[in-house]
Amino acid sequence: MSAQAQVYVGTSGWSYPGGEGTWTGHFYPKGRVDELEYYSRFFNAVELNSSFYAPPNPLYVQNWARKVPDGFTFTVKLWQKFTHPRIYEKATGRDATISQEDIDIFKSCIGPLAEHGKLGALLAQFPPGFVNDDHGQQILKAVIRTFGQHRLAVELRHRSWSDDPNIAKLLKGNNVAWVHIDEPKFKSSVGTKVPLTADFAYFRFHGRNAEMWWKGDSETRYKYLYSPQEIDELALKVEAASKKVKLVFAFFNNHWQGYAPRNAVDLLRALKLPLKELPMQALIEDENAGKPAKRAGAQLPLNEGDL
Repeated sequence: MSAQAQVYVGTSGWSYPGGEGTWTGHFYPKGRVDELEYYSRFFNAVELNSSFYAPPNPLYVQNWARKVPDGFTFTVKLWQKFTHPRIYEKATGRDATISQEDIDIFKSCIGPLAEHGKLGALLAQFPPGFVNDDHGQQILKAVIRTFGQHRLAVELRHRSWSDDPNIAKLLKGNNVAWVHIDEPKFKSSVGTKVPLTADFAYFRFHGRNAEMWWKGDSETRYKYLYSPQEIDELALKVEAASKKVKLVFAFFNNHWQGYAPRNAVDLLRALKLPLKELPMQALIEDENAGKPAKRAGAQLPLNEGDL
């Protein structure tokens, strides 16, 4: 791969300690492990997803920034109150009206990453039902206005956004990256190809488990291991973007039993980028053959589920 852009590859979250989809014994060794320190041995970036549920304590964030090596970067998912108000209200029982205090609290939590030079970008992921109408555009513009002083990537998942050429113009005018997503496609899904709209590119790979996408839970929905052929397909997209921008982020969110770290290493290999093989080997269910398949080099992240 050409070295025209700095490429960061990692996973969406690093700590998935419980449930059937746990990373323990698949990516992380069993027993007491400093998960972030262990994770940072293999990857140069992580997408912080726990910030979606609540702004993390700045002291914890300070500790994370100090724990990882030089050259490691975090991207941070915006608090659900900014992007998923209905889910926020259902989860908390509180009103989702956004105050200046909410904004200040969130910005204070990412401050330590910025101070240490480890804040790569912010991610605003909107729900599949977030449509391109007057209200939707008002929210999108407010997010851009509020957080645009940082690198900002937006994940728009409804087709009404990609059907409107003015949205790309809006994002380009503010140097906001339109997130390239890989997930099961439905009639209402955003277009398969979205334009590069900033001086950096942002990819999120959710898996292609169409059968469980709507009926599965926060674990089984992401039970999908990309095949070598599919990894090559994703690598071509990442490499193409790297020739047009200065910086590329690529994160795997297929977090079932450490599938994400496995595929992240696969992508590094396909891109011919430096990598460290995962030391663990684990039996993985081969969804196509219906029998276990043993693959070398396994790795895992954290249970910050994705919506």
